Amino acid sequence: MKKDVRKAIIAGNWKMNKTPSEAKALLAQMIPLVKDATCEVVACVPYVDLAAAVEATQGTNIKIGAENCHWAESGAFTGEISTGMLKEIGVEYVVLGHSERRQYFGETDETVNKRVKAALAAGLKPIVCVGELLWERECDITEEVVARQIKLDLFDVSEEELQNVVIAYEPVWAIGTGKTATADQAEEVCALIRATIKKLYSPAAAEGITIQYGGSMNDKNADELVGKLNVDGGLIGGASLVADKFAAIVNAASNN
Repeated sequence: MKKDVRKAIIAGNWKMNKTPSEAKALLAQMIPLVKDATCEVVACVPYVDLAAAVEATQGTNIKIGAENCHWAESGAFTGEISTGMLKEIGVEYVVLGHSERRQYFGETDETVNKRVKAALAAGLKPIVCVGELLWERECDITEEVVARQIKLDLFDVSEEELQNVVIAYEPVWAIGTGKTATADQAEEVCALIRATIKKLYSPAAAEGITIQYGGSMNDKNADELVGKLNVDGGLIGGASLVADKFAAIVNAASNN
C-alpha cells in the first residue's frame, strides 16, 4: 500500500447475512475493535440492515455501504433500490458488479457501467468489482479479461469522478471457495489494473485510485496481501461477519 498517495480501505461485504438486530449486535462488537484504524473501514450490508447500520455507526469511524443499486432514479423496477434512497438514509459506499451479481442475476458490464454512473451522480462511492474465472486464468487471459472489464465498467466516467471510485480485484475462482490468490498473484493483477487506469486516464489517476483485493482475504493472510505495493486493502466476505477476524484485517491494513 502507499497510504501517502491513496486511501487504504477495508470493506466488509456481508452478502445475504444478518437481520437488522443481528447487524446492530455485530457492529457494536466491531466499533471498539476498529476505532483506532488508520485505514477507511466500511460495512456493506443487506438493504434491510442499512437503516439500522447507519444508526448504529453514527459518530464512529465505520462507514456504511450497500451491496448494489439500480441505475434509474425511480420507476417500475420491482425489488430494486435507487441511489437516492441509499443516499437519503446515510449510505456512503455501494458494491457494484460483484461476481455473484454477474453469475446469479445476469448483470453485465453494460449494466454495471450504468450503476457506476448513477452512483457517482448521487454522490455515492462505488466499489467496482472485476476479476477472471478459473477457466480464463487457466487459458492465460486474465490480463485481457480484467482490462476489458475496467474499460467497460468505467466507460464515460471522468477522471474527476474516478477519484470517488474504488476497484476491487476479486478472482472469481477465489470467491467463497476458500482458495486465495497468492500475494504475488494479487499484486500482479492489481498492478495490471493500475496500468490500465494509467492508459485510460493518467499517471496521477492510476497512482491515486484505491485497488482492493477481494478473494477470500482473512485474518491469516491479510498482512501479506496488504503488504504488497498495489493492494490497497480488501473487500472481505466471510471474515467480515466475525468481529475479531474483521478487526484483525483492519489492523493489518492500519499497520502496513
